[in-house]
Amino acid sequence: MPDSRYARLMGAPLLFVVAIGGSLAASSVVAKEVSQVRLTPLVRVVRDASPAVVNIQGQKTVSDATASRGDHSRQVNGMGTGVVIDPRGYILTNHHVVDGVRQINVTFSDRRKYVAKIISYDPRTDLAVIRVQTSQLLPTISIGTSSDLMPAESVVAVGNAFGYEHTVTVGIISALHRDVQVSETQAYDDLIQTDASINPGNSGGPLLNIDGQMIGVNVAVRAGAQGIGFAIPVDSAMEIAARLMSIEENENRWHGLTVRTDAAEGEAVVDHVADGSPADRFGFERGDIIQRVGKVDTHRSLDIERALAGTSGRTLPVDVIRGGDHLALKLAGEPIATRRRSAASMLSKSKNKSEAWDTLGVELTPEPKSTFTGDKSIYRGGLRIVDVRANSPAEREGLEAGDILVGMHKWQTASLNDVEYILTRSNLPRLGEVRFYIVRNDQTLYTDINVASATASTRVRR
Repeated sequence: MPDSRYARLMGAPLLFVVAIGGSLAASSVVAKEVSQVRLTPLVRVVRDASPAVVNIQGQKTVSDATASRGDHSRQVNGMGTGVVIDPRGYILTNHHVVDGVRQINVTFSDRRKYVAKIISYDPRTDLAVIRVQTSQLLPTISIGTSSDLMPAESVVAVGNAFGYEHTVTVGIISALHRDVQVSETQAYDDLIQTDASINPGNSGGPLLNIDGQMIGVNVAVRAGAQGIGFAIPVDSAMEIAARLMSIEENENRWHGLTVRTDAAEGEAVVDHVADGSPADRFGFERGDIIQRVGKVDTHRSLDIERALAGTSGRTLPVDVIRGGDHLALKLAGEPIATRRRSAASMLSKSKNKSEAWDTLGVELTPEPKSTFTGDKSIYRGGLRIVDVRANSPAEREGLEAGDILVGMHKWQTASLNDVEYILTRSNLPRLGEVRFYIVRNDQTLYTDINVASATASTRVRR
């Protein structure tokens, strides 16, 4: 049975109705300047963020199975919240907010209403991107970082709590790195815990810091408790959003860049350039800092995908910093078929890649030794994942392009020869579930994969 202690912030019927007789008389209000004493930092946070926060409503069908009545379905009114992450109408929210909704109704703070469609979603992380079509550019949320959060710092939550649109609550960060099991099928890792009042309908809305930047996406509340709510850290949410908005995911095109977000510096840094890719031909190199693609200023990997979305393969100018020098490059997305041909050619050249690809579903390339020199790392080497096969054990475990494989079982994976030995000549295939170690954003993560049966068992964990 699902763990009833936690509730995702999905739609719930209102528990009461207040009838008001008569009508409200229009009052005459004389506009006047608000004193600076009243215009507190919290007021400014809400004022600046609200135009980019939307309320989401719609009906969905849910199963209502009982022992006496059997399995019946009923219609419920779902509610949630979202944030605009691209001025063309792309909105980030939780997957469970829009899952199964027949018509996604979106309302802005100025009462404008739209019908949205789902662009992409990821049930495992419970995030989704939807889009409204509009002829005018929309205000976007200011995105901060979750890398420097401090317990007890002030936060603000804005959302569609119990259907009360743009409800504002204030609190602090209670704790960091919480793992929450919501049900038998849904769990969240590494959440922010807050005591800001979060209720059903807040799901998908922003958790803001005192500078007005989104530092989390509200997702769950501890049922029956007071002041215990949770949010997905924004750095994780933006990496997932980048994948959900990728031109490869939505337009069957690719660019060949693996981009790392340097949250501390607010920079999009190239981690890998795929051989034979458009980015390779245009001259990109590992370590390049991408400052602008077309008309989009780029601070994270999401911005690269935003810039290329909807360009239909047009070549865009790119501003790059390389070794302190400013360069003018170009970038375009090409049909995904060119990537498949390139990957097939590369795999045919190397048995090492073929073994990893066939068994695990990853394509590997040696990581430069400079990555592991000095005090940067405890590892003597590693292999960067440059491609992950769809529906492979690696994909099911959450491994991603850009991760660095540094160990398998008791061995370090400093070279392709190491992987060949481990997969073909060691007794690893007979061990069943084997632990894999990867480095992602300077953190070591691990996951367990059943090599013998090529089936997955757990998620990537800290």
